[in-house]
Amino acid sequence: MAPPATPRRRRGFLFWYTVVLSLVLIVLGIVLFAGGIWLIALGGSWYYMLAGLGLLVTGILLIERMMAGIWLYLAVFAGTLAWAFWEAGMDPWAQVPRLVAPTLVLVLVLLTIPHLRRSGATLSRHGGTMLAIGLLAALAGAWLLAPGERAALAQTTPQPGVTPQPETSPQPEAPEDQTQELPDATQPEEAPAEAPAEPLIDYAMAETGADWPAYGGDNHATRYTPLDQFTRDNIADLEVVWEFRTGDMPPGDESFSNQNTPLKIGDQLLICSAMNQVIALDAATGLENWRYNPEVSLDAIPYNATCRGLAYYQSPTLTADDACFERVLMNTLDARLMAIDTATGQLCEDFGTGGIVNLEEGIGHTAPGWYAPSSPPTIVRNIAVVHSQVRDGQRRDAPSGVVRGYNTETGEMEWAWDMGRPGETGLPPEGETYTRGTPNVWTIASGDNELGHVYLPHGVPSVDYWGGMRSDIENEYSTALVALDVTTGQPVWHYQTVRYDVWDYDLGSQGTLIDYPTAEGTVPALVLPTKQSMFWVFDRRTGELLVEVEDRPVPQGGVEPENLSPTQPFVVDFPNLLQPDLEERHMWGMSPLDQLWCRIQFRQSYYEGMYTPPSTDWWIQYPGYNGGSDWGGVAIDTDRMIMVANYNNTANRNRLVPREEVDALGIVPVDEPGAADNAPDDISPQADTPFGIEVNAGWRVPFTDLLCTQPPYGRITAIDLNTREVLWDRPFGTARKNGPFGLPSFLPFEIGTPNNAGAVITATGLVFIAAATDDLIRAIDIDSGETLWSAALPAGGQAGPAMYEVNGRQYLVINAGGHNFMETPIGDYFIAYALPESPGN
Repeated sequence: MAPPATPRRRRGFLFWYTVVLSLVLIVLGIVLFAGGIWLIALGGSWYYMLAGLGLLVTGILLIERMMAGIWLYLAVFAGTLAWAFWEAGMDPWAQVPRLVAPTLVLVLVLLTIPHLRRSGATLSRHGGTMLAIGLLAALAGAWLLAPGERAALAQTTPQPGVTPQPETSPQPEAPEDQTQELPDATQPEEAPAEAPAEPLIDYAMAETGADWPAYGGDNHATRYTPLDQFTRDNIADLEVVWEFRTGDMPPGDESFSNQNTPLKIGDQLLICSAMNQVIALDAATGLENWRYNPEVSLDAIPYNATCRGLAYYQSPTLTADDACFERVLMNTLDARLMAIDTATGQLCEDFGTGGIVNLEEGIGHTAPGWYAPSSPPTIVRNIAVVHSQVRDGQRRDAPSGVVRGYNTETGEMEWAWDMGRPGETGLPPEGETYTRGTPNVWTIASGDNELGHVYLPHGVPSVDYWGGMRSDIENEYSTALVALDVTTGQPVWHYQTVRYDVWDYDLGSQGTLIDYPTAEGTVPALVLPTKQSMFWVFDRRTGELLVEVEDRPVPQGGVEPENLSPTQPFVVDFPNLLQPDLEERHMWGMSPLDQLWCRIQFRQSYYEGMYTPPSTDWWIQYPGYNGGSDWGGVAIDTDRMIMVANYNNTANRNRLVPREEVDALGIVPVDEPGAADNAPDDISPQADTPFGIEVNAGWRVPFTDLLCTQPPYGRITAIDLNTREVLWDRPFGTARKNGPFGLPSFLPFEIGTPNNAGAVITATGLVFIAAATDDLIRAIDIDSGETLWSAALPAGGQAGPAMYEVNGRQYLVINAGGHNFMETPIGDYFIAYALPESPGN
């Protein structure tokens, strides 16, 4: 008789858990091993091949229920630890892709121990579980310590070859003469014809205090207020006192991104919405007084819909009883200049034609959303200086970057500065246009009423990433700061910060006017931040540099090597925020897989440091076009002489796309109909040239949507202008609204996010700023950099705040409008904060 059959052993949870985990490890091992071989072939790290092999074998051993799989993975993990700290040090964010996933895998592997056959040394039945719990606790503890470690480690490293600025000791005393001879790039203009005698009118510039009369506080753009009600002791009590919604929201998928800084004049707050609706609010209550809707069509939206600001003017020839005694001027997205009575919200009928000037006059061929002003005029004396963005990347034959001056009372054009028509200040002859494709001023200008100068930060000619058709005059004024005399419309001086700019390093920041300390005393100066994270300081009267500049060799090659400048200017005796050149070890992600992907892309790309020239191969631009400072500019405490600057630290990965490929994809410029429905939106046509341009802005990982370079992506710093010493410099922006796959992580840790918009500084040393992609507005201690207060916004805060006073009560107000490129929520909010009123008030 046959013996009874042995009962089949039931396969429980641990069996299937181990099998599934083993298969996952085998697949991950194969991917890492194959990708690692690819990376090695490109000259990269051997870690991924070795780690992949270790995972592969670990998975096989675990399927075989062998304890050797545990010991092998422990060896892999130990090697990973050693490699991670050797390559990235103690930076916790840099360790995320190196250690978080391997640590999680370790925990999962240890949980298989009760299922495995034991040979030789064994662990207790619950030893794996206990060890796994201990590792998780250790990892959590490391993250709790991370913010303090980051603060200690957050030191800005200078660009190789750039003189570092000590942050813990004073700068050496400046030599007796800090004003060097003007280099070739600084061009005082030929003396213009004798200007007409200045009218006997007092053009006193409105200043900050109870009011906030201009975009940057005043035309000097210091973003400083003498108000002192908010202090370190009471800032925790700051609360929302009113909220206003404009109702101007996108009806469909239009790109709205309002970046408005309100004006406060008298008892009114004057704001404009994304589509140029002008609204007057009671500054104390937020209640609407009046609204003017210019009815701008949605097809006028360029890159995004925004109204950065209004320009205020009080007439010296009218009385308070006259209509339009006080007015605001606004540029609309559909290229109209309007003058609006601040008392009634009605157009000023004596201005232009019924209150409107057509800014397309003389521009020639254009299309909706191509020539689209989004920044306010700058009023110097009685001249409203007007300029416009011209949508990037469309075609070489683009609308002109002409700058025009209009009489603020009549709307009559007093002059036009068209760099391609030197000496001609009127409209072009019939049948002609202003010179097409010239550099434009899309951002905000600043002005000096006493000198009669307006300071214009210029961009690049059309198109951005190829310059073979540019004229000599365009190459002279591209990416240059230009000082114009508002009485004549002629240049006084200019300085070019980038030579032959084919990187879209346009000057996006408003210059700030201060009295700058030198060995000979204070000098009327202008401070200009740039996208390369350098600060240029000029004597604003003459354009003389008040910082030392050195020409340095830069990479050559690309598609037009014969046109590139062999050198570029670098500021060397003032703190700069340049980061080291990228290396493979700076690649990032949420796991070893996407970090490996980014390392392979890095090794496949053409990159030789800053100013790597554009190529038809993928090339890395670092900093990218959103690097450094942009439209927010800087804020300067003019009492303490401390400058606060927030800035970005992100890369782009780009390639020039041959014309035949652009055409095959159906990509056409904004003035042509018939774009293919499936045309990629990350390629711009750059029509009339041999190449389009494909830009991976921020250089994202396609499957997780994270950035390929490691954080921080944004920082904020304070610099003592007397000593030229960095007081502090730290990551800016938490991870609470950022994470893989576009999902918020809710982590409160300061990772340093991309940020755009400026700050306001109070007399009490508080810095108020939103700007970051975590949708918070903050108060920061100017002495220490510590965040003393923060509040969540209902939408992105990519706008500069304003500060004012009503009836002895101080207010902070910000536009939470969001930003499509920054991927923050879109909104139509204006929110005011104040301290609680004392009982009886």
